[in-house]
Amino acid sequence: MTDPTAPSATPGGRMTSRSIRSFVLRQGRLSDGQARHLEAQMPRVGIPYQTEPLNLATAFGRTAPTVVEIGFGMGTATAAIAATRPEDNFLAIEVHTPGVGSLCKLIAEGGLDNLRIVQHDAVEVLQHMIADASLAGVHLYFPDPWPKKRHHKRRIVQPDFVALVTRKLTPGGYFHCATDWEEYAQWMLEVLTAEPGLANSAESFAPRPAWRPLTKFEDRGMRLGHGVWDLVFHRTAA
Repeated sequence: MTDPTAPSATPGGRMTSRSIRSFVLRQGRLSDGQARHLEAQMPRVGIPYQTEPLNLATAFGRTAPTVVEIGFGMGTATAAIAATRPEDNFLAIEVHTPGVGSLCKLIAEGGLDNLRIVQHDAVEVLQHMIADASLAGVHLYFPDPWPKKRHHKRRIVQPDFVALVTRKLTPGGYFHCATDWEEYAQWMLEVLTAEPGLANSAESFAPRPAWRPLTKFEDRGMRLGHGVWDLVFHRTAA
C-alpha cells in the first residue's frame, strides 16, 4: 500500500513541491468580529482559487507592482506592510479561516485598497493563478520550521518550491524570507543559494528590511536572546 505522506519523485529524481503538505489545517475558532468582517469583506477583497492565470490588474482595479505573501497568519504584518506601501499591490495567501477573518478586519479598519486575499494552498495558487515573471516580490515570514528531522520533507522551502517562486518573479524581483529557527535559516540559505535564477542581496543573511515590521512575538524573543534571520534574494536577469 502506498504511503500517502511519502514524497513522490519526478522523472529527474527531484521531489515534487506538492508531494506532501507543508502546513497543518487547524480548526480555529472565529471571533464574532472576525466572522462579521469575513462576511462583509471577502466579497470585496477575496479572490476565489482558480486553475487559470489571474489578471492582476483586474483583481486590484489598477496596474501596479504586485507582491505575494505566503501564510500571513493573523495578518498583522501584512496589513502594516500594505499600509506603508500604498503604491504596491499585495496578494495575501492563507488557509486558516480565523487568520483570514482577522486580516479582513484589519483591511476594513485601515481602509486598505491594495490588499487582496486568496484562501487556498499557496503552492497551488502560485502554480495555477500567477503568471510567470509577473511578481515584484514574494514574502515568506516565519513558516512552520518542522524541526524534527523526519519532518524536514514538510518544509515549504525546498528546491522545487524555490524554483517555482523564481519563475513567478520579474527580473530583479525579490524573495524575502524570515525565520526564528537558526537551523531552518541555514537550510533556507543553502536552498536559495543553490537556485541558479536567484542572487543573494547580502553575503549571507540580510538586515531586516524596513518594510517588515517587528512583531510583538519577535520583539519579545529578541529581548530573550532569540535570533531572527532574514534572507533577501533577487531574480537575476533572464
